[in-house]
Amino acid sequence: MNVLALEPWFGGSHRVFLDGLAAHSMHDVRVVSMAARYWKWRMQGGAVTLAEKAREACADGWRPDLVLASDMVNLPAMLALSRDWLADVPVVLYLHENQLTYPLRPAPSGEAALERDYTYATVNYLSALTADRVVFNSQFHLDEFFGALPDLLRRFPDYTHVGELPGLRAKSQVLGLGLDLAGLDAARPAAEARKAREPGPPVILWNHRWEYDKDPEAFFRVMNRLDDAGERFRLILAGKTFAEQPPAFEAGFRRYAERVLHYGYAESFADYAALLWRSDLVVSTSIHEFFGISMLEAIHCGCHPLLPDRLTYPELIPERLHHPLLHAPVLYDSEDQLFETLRAILRGDAHPLPVDVLREVPADLAWPIKASRFDALFEEVEEAGR
Repeated sequence: MNVLALEPWFGGSHRVFLDGLAAHSMHDVRVVSMAARYWKWRMQGGAVTLAEKAREACADGWRPDLVLASDMVNLPAMLALSRDWLADVPVVLYLHENQLTYPLRPAPSGEAALERDYTYATVNYLSALTADRVVFNSQFHLDEFFGALPDLLRRFPDYTHVGELPGLRAKSQVLGLGLDLAGLDAARPAAEARKAREPGPPVILWNHRWEYDKDPEAFFRVMNRLDDAGERFRLILAGKTFAEQPPAFEAGFRRYAERVLHYGYAESFADYAALLWRSDLVVSTSIHEFFGISMLEAIHCGCHPLLPDRLTYPELIPERLHHPLLHAPVLYDSEDQLFETLRAILRGDAHPLPVDVLREVPADLAWPIKASRFDALFEEVEEAGR
C-alpha cells in the first residue's frame, strides 16, 4: 500500500512516530510535513500548505491508498482542498494529543486564569467525524476525549449533534506508539562502562519536556526535601528545552550544580540513550501525559520508574507491578508518597526493580512489532473503503 502521512507539526513525538513508522512499515509511507512551530496557525491554516505539498509529493504519479493524518491536521479543510484526487481515499486520524483536554498554561501571577479557546478542540472534533478510523495513543486519552466531548457540543446554541458520539466512538480505537528499543540498546555498552568509571550515589533522571505541563516545580520540591533530609543523589536533567523555560530548572541547577551529570537537551538519540543507561531512577510529576514515550524509554534502559497513579501511567505498567512485594512502589498517590519512596530507595530500605523485569514492560512496543499492527490497521481500513 501507499500511505500518505500528513503532519503539520513535524517535531517531538510526532516526528519520532512517523520516522519509526516509515522505517519499519511494510508499506510505502510518504511523509508530507511542516516545521514544528506556530501550532495554532498549523491547525487553522496549515491545510492549505499541506494540500499543496501533498499534490507536489505525488507529482511523480505515486497515488495513496490511504491517508494518515495527525491531530494537528484540519482534516475537513485538507480534504476539501484535495477533493479532485483524495475524495475516495480512506483516512486514519491519529491523535497524539487533543485540544479539548490539554491542560492550559498557568496565568501569570496576579492575572485572571486563562480560558480555553474551543476553536482548536472543534477542529479535532470535526477531523474525527471526517476520518474513517480514529486512533488514540492510549486508553486514557480515548476515555478523556470522549468524556469531554459532550460538554464541548453542549456549548453550541443548537444542532449540537450529541447523537453522533456513539458512531464516532464505534470507529475509534487505541494503538500506542512504537519505540526504537534497538537504538537504545546500541548505547548500552559504552554508557554502562562510563557509569562504572563514575561511581557515586544513585542518579535520578528527568527526561521530559521543560514545560509547565510536566510540573518541574513539584519534581524539584521533592529533590529539595530529599537534600534537606541529608539524602545523597545525583541528577540528570535532560529533555527538550525552550526559550522560556520554567524557573525551577535554573534554581535547581544552582543548588545541585556539582551533582548534575547532564543539563539540557541531548543533541542526538545516541547521546540521549546514553543518559538513560547512566541513570538509576526516573521520576514523573506530570499533570499531562497522553502516552509517556520518554518514561518507557527510561524503563527499558533499567531506570526504576516513580509515576503518578493517574493519567496514562497506570496502563503503562503491568498489573503485577502495581502492588509491590519485593520491590519499591512504581505508582504514587501524592508528593509525600513520592518523597518517602525515593528516600527509602536512597537509604537502601526499598529495592528498585531488576533491569530484566523493567525491560519486559515496553518490550511489545518495539517498532518491528508495532509496525505490523499499524500495517494491519491500514490494510483493514483500506479494505473497508473499497
